[in-house]
Amino acid sequence: MAMDLAAFSRFARTFQKGEMIFAEYEPGDAFYLIQTGRVQIVKVIGDIEKTIDILQPSEVFGEMAILEDSPRSATAIALDNVKVLEFNRANFEVLMMGNPQIALKLLKLFTKRIYDQKRRFMILTLDDPQSRVADVFLMLDETQPPADRDSERREFKTTMDDIAHWAGMTSDQARDVLNHFVTQRRVEIFQDKIIVKNINDFQRFVNSRRKKS
Repeated sequence: MAMDLAAFSRFARTFQKGEMIFAEYEPGDAFYLIQTGRVQIVKVIGDIEKTIDILQPSEVFGEMAILEDSPRSATAIALDNVKVLEFNRANFEVLMMGNPQIALKLLKLFTKRIYDQKRRFMILTLDDPQSRVADVFLMLDETQPPADRDSERREFKTTMDDIAHWAGMTSDQARDVLNHFVTQRRVEIFQDKIIVKNINDFQRFVNSRRKKS
């Protein structure tokens, strides 16, 4: 998201590595745009705290406080020393009125972020690790260009660590699930990609698990 935000440097804030930016369920009246560093988004699901995202520079978080006037839906923690731009309702209105091009980009980004968060939450609500990993591939497939939709075979430029992150599990757990899928001849694993041989098979598998839950 390339935007000239130099005029908003007065809204800059810094957080030290490991510092909590905000906590789940607390009231929120601001959102943040990351300039440097990474931010970990954590949510309690059942009795387990799970990482649902790791955000990079230029990404936005905390936007639901502005859009829905609702409590924080997750906890945000600085993974590195982090610098952000903090926008509350008042200066967000200034941004919207004075910079319509930036405002439009932010609104489009908000829409995508809301969908992404809900989609990732759907993965984490599945009970067993195999269905979560399978649903990660379904989520990735939803973002693929539609050029090869005639084939059930899918190629994803992703790694085991990426799959583990999106599935809310450790790398070792994700590796065990993926190796199980390899023995079932459902996937092929390479250094820089993972191939799913039949994406529709994963769709049926996830649908059956979601109905049971």
